[in-house]
Amino acid sequence: MRLLLIEDDDRIAGPLTEGLGRYGFTVDHVRTGAAGLAGTAGSPDLVLLDLGLPDMDGLDVCRGLRAGSAVPIIMITARGDEADRIVGLELGADDYLAKPFGVRELVARIRAVTRRTSGALPFPAPAQPAGVAQSPAAQTLGALEISRRTRQVHLKGTEIPLTPREFDLLAYLAEDPGTVYSRQQIMDTVWDPHFFGPTKTLDAHVAALRRKLGDPAWVTTARGVGFRLTTPAAEAHE
Repeated sequence: MRLLLIEDDDRIAGPLTEGLGRYGFTVDHVRTGAAGLAGTAGSPDLVLLDLGLPDMDGLDVCRGLRAGSAVPIIMITARGDEADRIVGLELGADDYLAKPFGVRELVARIRAVTRRTSGALPFPAPAQPAGVAQSPAAQTLGALEISRRTRQVHLKGTEIPLTPREFDLLAYLAEDPGTVYSRQQIMDTVWDPHFFGPTKTLDAHVAALRRKLGDPAWVTTARGVGFRLTTPAAEAHE
């Protein structure tokens, strides 16, 4: 598997390249955002993107990568600001990892992201819940249509661009609309049972999903437990 590492600090990039090599990964290393954008022409299987680059903001690099490619992106950042993480996820990043971290943790994230973006469904198609119109191709909830076969989501007939992880999260909650899924259930299924990162990544993805669906009522919080997918009253009757 070929990785593109966009990281300006050789003190991080060197050991990281060596460590990933021991796990069988081939790493192409560039030090600037411009070189990273040019490097995607080599068709890497996944991009590791540092946000603190010398020539441009990593978020702009993420935006540029996503504009021309569906390659999975893991942001690597020393920034602790939740807003940066949310923006990165909304721009199309599939995961983020805060410095410092170990190679084994990064490898686990790479494998989890690869599973989620490989085209294989992360869970079987659900049985049809009561009151939910569903076909082999699509599931309809009010004005929302979810197609697991094509991994597309439409709201009122307009396609909603979701990242692979956002789609997996929405599709998992849609397995049984109205049911509260615990944070641990969601992390184990949509991420990975061996996910090492903070569960704040779930909150960031929920926030991004709510924004893209245009109404926070689509994904409601069961305080202290988890989240459920609901159909806002206005959408249900349109």
